[in-house]
Amino acid sequence: MTSQKYSEKLKKYMVVERFKPNCFEQIYARYNVRGRMLPEGLYFLHSWVNKERNICFQLMETNDQALFAVWIEQWQDLTDFEIFPID
Repeated sequence: MTSQKYSEKLKKYMVVERFKPNCFEQIYARYNVRGRMLPEGLYFLHSWVNKERNICFQLMETNDQALFAVWIEQWQDLTDFEIFPID
């Protein structure tokens, strides 16, 4: 994380990832090698996974919602995304 995170108010988002069939192990293999692959300015706060339903909830924050498209491009072959701004 950068000091910028603490110097400005960032908007929070709940990201819902629905893992594509039979991709759970591939997702974690890629994550273990390459990390989350977040672009600068998009910050991960916390996540919760439900393996039984192949779903992950991630709390993230940014002031540039367009950064989600950059991040999603790295994962769209393995998971589908929904992004919800938190008011």
